[in-house]
Amino acid sequence: MSTANWLAVASAEHVRRGRAGGFMQVCHGKAGPLRRIGDGDGVVYYSPSTVMGGKDGLKSFTAIGRVREGDPYQLDMGGGFRPFRRDVDWVASHETPIAMLLGRLDFTAGRNWCYQLRLGLCQLSEHDFRLIAEAMEAEVRLEISA
Repeated sequence: MSTANWLAVASAEHVRRGRAGGFMQVCHGKAGPLRRIGDGDGVVYYSPSTVMGGKDGLKSFTAIGRVREGDPYQLDMGGGFRPFRRDVDWVASHETPIAMLLGRLDFTAGRNWCYQLRLGLCQLSEHDFRLIAEAMEAEVRLEISA
């Protein structure tokens, strides 16, 4: 089984809610980006701030895990908000500032590396996934058995 790794972007507050509930949600609940993610794929969350729209400069990796088997599903949150989610097996980890990994990550090699984060979800190299997992002291399965 071939897997991919993904970097998702959300405020730490939203990520913590997802960790507690065993799910991920990206791009304000859009289904399309979640359909790109496969069963068993690795996912890391990067949080530019603690709360959505905040200016505290958190700039940290805040969660890491593996996507569970299953398709994206929609949840009615009330008030007309019906976001799509995927279930994730989050692992114990420590929130880790990106600053300590800059210059060592493939995705930060370019001059305008932050630009790709505006998409809310981008593919992450195996090298970067492993390096981030190590920095977060996460015991995430790095290999998926067939």
